[in-house]
Amino acid sequence: MQHSFSFYITTWILKQLGLKKIFSTDPIDFIKLRKNDVFYPKSKSLKQKVTQKFTVLKSEITELSNDTINNKLVLFIHGGALISGPGQHHWDSIQKIIEKTDYNIWMCNYPKAPEHKILEINQNIDAVYKLALEKFEAKNIVLIGDSAGGNLILTLIQRLIKEKKETPKKVIAISPVVDAAFTNPKIDLVDKKDLMLSKKGVLSAKKMAAGDLIIDDESISPINGSFIGFPELYLFLAEYDITFPDQELLVKKLNQEKVKAHITIGKSMPHIWPLLPIMKESKIGLEQIIEILKN
Repeated sequence: MQHSFSFYITTWILKQLGLKKIFSTDPIDFIKLRKNDVFYPKSKSLKQKVTQKFTVLKSEITELSNDTINNKLVLFIHGGALISGPGQHHWDSIQKIIEKTDYNIWMCNYPKAPEHKILEINQNIDAVYKLALEKFEAKNIVLIGDSAGGNLILTLIQRLIKEKKETPKKVIAISPVVDAAFTNPKIDLVDKKDLMLSKKGVLSAKKMAAGDLIIDDESISPINGSFIGFPELYLFLAEYDITFPDQELLVKKLNQEKVKAHITIGKSMPHIWPLLPIMKESKIGLEQIIEILKN
C-alpha cells in the first residue's frame, strides 16, 4: 500500500517523541507521560464552544456545544493507558467533530491509575453515562473511546447489558485495548513495528490499574466478557499496533456472537491513527468517524 508523504512525516515525529522508550519501561513512568496532559481546550475557537464544566464523582466533564439547539451527545472517553490524558490530539479531534456535526460533546477526564484502580474508574464511567441518560435519550447518544478509552466504553456496554439498562445508539472504539493481559504471542512480533507502544510498559500500566483484580478479569479485559446484545459497533484498528492481535480475536468473537460490527483496519497504521495530526490517512479516518455520526 502506498502511503502519503504526511504518513512518513508523522512516523518520524512519533519516533522523535520518545513514546516507545517510555512504554518500554517497567514500571512505566506515568509522571513523565502526564506532562503532555491537556485538560482544557487551547484553541480560542474551541474554547468558545465550551458551555460548562462539571464533576461527576471524580470525573471532570467539559461540555462543548454548537450554537444550534440539539438533543444529541457524543460521550468521549479518552485514552492514555489508564494512567494519563487527555492529550492535545483528543481536543483537536473533538474540534473537527464539533465543527462538522450537530452533536454536543462531553469530554470525560476520569480518575487515573495508579492512584485509582479500574473498579473505581469504571464506577466513574457508569456514573457519567447515567447522567447522560438523564439529559439525553439513549438513541441519541454515541460513545467514542480510543485505546484505554475504547476499553472503558466496551466494558461499560457489557455492564449495561448485564444490568438490563439502556445502551447508546452507536459505539466507536479506536484501537481499543481488549485484553489487558497481553499474552497473545503475536504481540511480540508487532511490538517491533509499533512506533508508540511496547508490551512491557502497557502491561505495567494495566497492572497498576488492575489492583487486586486478576489482569484478565473482564472489568479490564472486555474480550473475556460477552458481546451479545451490543449496539452497533464501529472498530478502527491499526496493523502496526500491539493491541491489534487481540483485536483480531475480538473480531472473531463478535462474528460468533452476531454483533453488528463495522471494522476498519489501517494498513501499516500506528495506534489510534484516526486521531493523529498532520497525516492524510488520519484525516480520512476521522472523516469516516464524522460520517458515522452524521448518519
